[in-house]
Amino acid sequence: MFARTAVAALALLTLGTVEPAKRTAASTDIAGACGTRDGWSDPAPPAHIHGNSWFVGTCGITVMLIETRAGLVLIDTGPEDAAPHVLANIKALGFDPKAIKWLLMTHEHFDHVGGMSAIQKVTGARLLVSPGAAKAMQTGKADPEDPQAALLARYPMSPARVDRVLRSGGSLTLGGTRFTMHANPTHSPGSASWTWQSCEGGKCLAIAYADSISTISSDDYHFTRHPERVEAARAGLRVIEALPCDLLLTPHPVSSNLLDRLSGKAPLAGPRACIAHAANGSNGLAKRLEREASDK
Repeated sequence: MFARTAVAALALLTLGTVEPAKRTAASTDIAGACGTRDGWSDPAPPAHIHGNSWFVGTCGITVMLIETRAGLVLIDTGPEDAAPHVLANIKALGFDPKAIKWLLMTHEHFDHVGGMSAIQKVTGARLLVSPGAAKAMQTGKADPEDPQAALLARYPMSPARVDRVLRSGGSLTLGGTRFTMHANPTHSPGSASWTWQSCEGGKCLAIAYADSISTISSDDYHFTRHPERVEAARAGLRVIEALPCDLLLTPHPVSSNLLDRLSGKAPLAGPRACIAHAANGSNGLAKRLEREASDK
């Protein structure tokens, strides 16, 4: 009886997961392959993260591919000129891009989702966004409330078809894998983080793809003149701090030493990673506010 119960419990734990296949194209030293290159479009080889989660982005931008029993999910795309490289990485791993069922995203800036329209056309996948990112993705134009709006206006994106808008705390389930969206408008009005469970060799981890924590802006923007934006940024950092987070991923690999961690040069997972990540964001915001106050 105990044996049957244990087997049933393990089946429930791993529902929706599949054991990761050995994919020879996955680099074991992506840090070495990129070296000092960290440009948004600098090509990087694909790499295995954990379970059925894969890195298919560039040296400077994280793009996530997750395999489920009912198809693939892609999170972010990199800039538009990186889209062919992302598709090539997906194919190199042995996946068919047309098996991508859903496209998810962190925030509505061209360096992270500029290739969304191009990849959507190739794959036919549906796009799911946060409420704060919907208009920017549909129009290709920056939200006027975005602190970087003046800068982003120089880099319009190709409009993408938005198929579903998901509120914070909502989830998408595909093939038994649940992806939960956590709105955290620190970096942009539509910023969102994603969490899901990844299992490998009987070990399951909570993966947190935590969105950018920096509060940067166009040259003429002052956070001290926008207290509502400051409070939104702080609220977003509190969201990141509280994420289920055994394994932290970030949109810019350098923000979490991700390439070294994927190459075995630093621990892949660790406790309090999201807490420390959020603390870095809080420190950066405090310094920004101090600098603006001293410039008055």
